[in-house]
Amino acid sequence: MSTYLIIAGMAVVTLLPRLIPAALIDRLPMSKRVERFLRLIPYTAMTALIFPGVVKVDPERPLAGILGAAAAVVVSLIRPKPIYAIVGAVLAAMAVIAFL
Repeated sequence: MSTYLIIAGMAVVTLLPRLIPAALIDRLPMSKRVERFLRLIPYTAMTALIFPGVVKVDPERPLAGILGAAAAVVVSLIRPKPIYAIVGAVLAAMAVIAFL
């Protein structure tokens, strides 16, 4: 069997379970509570991805992780899109590493 056929099959198998709910989500009636929960998922996912990095930061410079996390919190309060918080955290951590 061709490698390309295997890759295409795996793509279809993983795409369908993600695509079907995304296409149908607008048609389903949802309560305000469920809508609010779904809007918070990007922030919880970002926290789950960033927090281990804060804890496992360079042992010689723990301030980089702490200030990066603080910057992420501050930026997310100012600009509510997750990408801004990520960029702010990375820039703050890089600044600490560069100057300390």
